[in-house]
Amino acid sequence: MYKFVMVAAVATVLAGQAMAAECTPITEKQVEGLFDRWNTSLATLDPDKVVENYAPDAVLLPTLSNKPRLTQEERRAYFVDFLKKKPQGKIDTRTIKIGCDKVIDTGTYTFTLADGTKVPARFTFSYKFEHGKWLITSHHSSAIPETHS
Repeated sequence: MYKFVMVAAVATVLAGQAMAAECTPITEKQVEGLFDRWNTSLATLDPDKVVENYAPDAVLLPTLSNKPRLTQEERRAYFVDFLKKKPQGKIDTRTIKIGCDKVIDTGTYTFTLADGTKVPARFTFSYKFEHGKWLITSHHSSAIPETHS
């Protein structure tokens, strides 16, 4: 019996290590492409295309709303209004952290709106590889506060 327990324990540890070693590979350039995919979906002006980038349980803390968006319907409602401004984002600075099937892309970006207004903001996108693709699991965007001397 002890041999069986020992063999089962070793097999469990090895299986756990094998599972941990099977992370979906991604490069920094590919992470940059995830933002590009999201930004391109904004250009379609179709809120459904934008929402496709988000995991079903994602959290969106948007720039132009105080309300956290916790469902696809809430995220869609936000983008219906936001897309009326025809936003296009441009990354100004970023730091990328890559983990096992998880990525964080954080930094600053500037949105240019249809009327020419520029909105500088801070961002954090976290992604997880699920259902065969990288999806946004959280997205926080906030306007850059006034600078103080």
